[in-house]
Parts: sequence; structure tokens; C-alpha cells
Amino acid sequence: MLQKLMPKSDEFFDDFDAQCAVTVEGAKMLHALLSDYKDVAARVQALKDVEHKGDEVTHRAFNRLHQQFITPFDRTQIHTLLGRIDDVLDLTNAAAARLHYYEIQSSLPDAVELARLLVLSAEKVREVVAALRLIKQPQQILDGCKAIKKLETQADEVLRAGMGRLFKSGADPLTIIKWKEIYDLIETATDKCLSVANVIEGVVLEHS
Repeated sequence: MLQKLMPKSDEFFDDFDAQCAVTVEGAKMLHALLSDYKDVAARVQALKDVEHKGDEVTHRAFNRLHQQFITPFDRTQIHTLLGRIDDVLDLTNAAAARLHYYEIQSSLPDAVELARLLVLSAEKVREVVAALRLIKQPQQILDGCKAIKKLETQADEVLRAGMGRLFKSGADPLTIIKWKEIYDLIETATDKCLSVANVIEGVVLEHS
């Protein structure tokens, strides 16, 4: 009986890795769509399918967390980390969905740049989450968290500049409102990457 309660720590890390993999996939799909804006409906649906796959991974991970008695680090931190990674993909999917629902006819350079920074952030999240397996060697993880913070700052700057250009563009107010929401969703996804980094920093500082 006790053997069943004892977790294989690798299973938790495998869940994190799987979450991060689909998150990077989704971010790359959004960036590709915005960079080469065609076949929107089909490509948005494909990203939605990836988001559903991510939900399945997250659900399985939460079930594992509730069923196993011993965890590799604090249960609350694991729960928060799973949720924050899931948020990144959810927001990515939400941004893509609005491109379709709002019948956006063409992309904008600032949206492409925000999506590019999201891809870099998601890839860096994947790196630092994978490095949690080596939690006793924290410097690589902390350096990765710093890189995520720098990317989030860059995304903030792109958002502010992009909104300025959008308001000066002479576009009709409805188009501006649509794009503002899409910009905000992509930038908020990078914010969630930063939230992941903050959780990981806390884990590392407690265990190093």
C-alpha cells in the first residue's frame, strides 16, 4: 500500500515537460499565423486542438497531484505552476480565436512581434521547467527566470508602442478595439510566463 502512495517524481516532471511542449507548439502556431496570414479558420482550429491537448495534460497532472501523497516539492507550488503554464496556452488560443471571430482581414507587425516574444518566452519557460529536475544546481534555472523577465519587459514595450501606432493609424474605432484586445491577450500570455518564472524562483530558493 505504501508503495502505491510513493510517487515517481519523474512523473510530475514529465507532466510539466508535456505541458510546456504543447505551450511552445501553440505559441509557434500563433506566430506562424500572424507572420503568414492565410487559411485563418483552419489554422485557428488547429491551435484550438493543441489547446485541448494541453488541457488533457493539465487535467492528468492535477489528478496525479491529488492522488499522490508525496510530491517532489510543495504541493501548492506544483498546483500553481501547472495552472500558470496552462494559462499561457489558454491565452494564446484566445488571441488566435479572436482573429477568426472578429474577422480580422490582415495581420499587423506589432502583433507578429508580440507573438515572436511569446514564442521566446514559452521556449525559455520550457528550459527552466525542465531544469527543475536539477534543482540542486539552481543557477541555470535562475538565469533562465531572469531571461523570461527581460522578455516580458520587451513585450510590455512592444505593447505600448504598438497601441500608440494603432491609435494613430486612422483605423476605424471597432478595428482598434479588436486589435487592442488581441494585443492584450498575447502580452498577458507573456505575463503568465513571468508568473511561471516567479513560482520557479520560489521553488529553487527554498530547495537550493
